[in-house]
Amino acid sequence: MSKPTEFTGFGKESLKFLKALGFHQNREWFHENKAIYDAEIKLPMGDLVEDLSERLAAKKIPLKGDRKNSLYRVNRDVRFSKNKDPYVTHASAMLTRSGTKKDNGFLYMHYSNERAFIAAGFYGLEGEELRAFRELICREQQTMGGLVSAMEKQGYRLETDGAMKRNPRGFEQVDDPQLQGWVRLKNHVFMEELTPEIFQSPELAKRMVKLAEKALPFLDFGWRAIGSVRDEPQA
Repeated sequence: MSKPTEFTGFGKESLKFLKALGFHQNREWFHENKAIYDAEIKLPMGDLVEDLSERLAAKKIPLKGDRKNSLYRVNRDVRFSKNKDPYVTHASAMLTRSGTKKDNGFLYMHYSNERAFIAAGFYGLEGEELRAFRELICREQQTMGGLVSAMEKQGYRLETDGAMKRNPRGFEQVDDPQLQGWVRLKNHVFMEELTPEIFQSPELAKRMVKLAEKALPFLDFGWRAIGSVRDEPQA
């Protein structure tokens, strides 16, 4: 029987590497220093995802991932961007029901010199799925309020950056201030800002398991909404 994967923290030199990468945006420097990236960032991030998958499965929380599919690449997609820097200067990973980053309803981590945080929720919903989410919020305002209140009592913040200034199309008649705040959100994500010291310790995995546990009722709420407009249920 194989030994369970255990996350022990990002490397102590990880943030120094990411800062240096910001100054050395060229392939020659990156490949000369790739061993540092692999040891300080990529390897522990893979350990984190697989450690979390095992812990969440034991708690019957339907989120999973692995080091092949759940880690965001250090290489930037510059095809449609004015910024042609070839590398990102943060590390990030996502766990979902399917184990792929294309699914929605997630547990996420972001680690950089600028900010370090964990998050859970729904990001980038579009079209019918976003409409269905907003409609469910309006139909079940009390349920949504209870979910938000429960998360806030645990210290998690509903991200409001990027919210619309007016009600979206189809929701023009919503005049309740609380509902307006929720339907104007483009993303429905709860976050917790953490220190670099937590990211560099086993505590990060514990914090992410706790967030997943507390956010599961909200994730179930969102999955119910988007599942109503999908042809097939998600795995």
